[in-house]
Amino acid sequence: MNTFLKRLLIILSIVAIGLFLYSSFVENIFAPRLSPKDTVEFKLNDLKLEIFYNRPTKKGRDVFGALVPFNKVWRTGANEATTFETNKDLMIKGIYLPKGKYTLWTVPKDSTWNVMFNTKQYKWGVDEEMQPMWDPNSDILEIDVAVEKINTTVEQFTIAFDNSTDDLKLTMAWDNTKIAVPLKVLKDKN
Repeated sequence: MNTFLKRLLIILSIVAIGLFLYSSFVENIFAPRLSPKDTVEFKLNDLKLEIFYNRPTKKGRDVFGALVPFNKVWRTGANEATTFETNKDLMIKGIYLPKGKYTLWTVPKDSTWNVMFNTKQYKWGVDEEMQPMWDPNSDILEIDVAVEKINTTVEQFTIAFDNSTDDLKLTMAWDNTKIAVPLKVLKDKN
């Protein structure tokens, strides 16, 4: 065997061993995530909205008030911080949100949720003590929205855009709880 092939085999072996060790001790890169990543897009004319988040599963657990405590900041999903991006200026319950990319944080309560759009980008949703990495000084918008109890059980946390009645909403649903954040697109200034 020539020298080139021997070196190639040694390099490939080192890479394989490195991947194996990383997968064993840091993160199992070969196993499916417990809370898979998802991206939701909404496009209408020249409007483009996008949400990136991770989708935890109920798995028979009590969710709101237990797994996700009431009256505490939640990263609104799992793993990485949830992001919201818009290419147009928006009004959300009468508050101006300029086009841009934001992290999305919530404080679930029994009858309302507090929803915060934050200008800071966070690599992860929580720190080593499992506390939200959210910095309230970077909130650009904060609103309260009513909780809707639904008759079906949503097994996996789901964020979506609903424009079925020409009344655009950002919806979040999990277990038997749903909220809808009204989004109004502002016309571009000429």
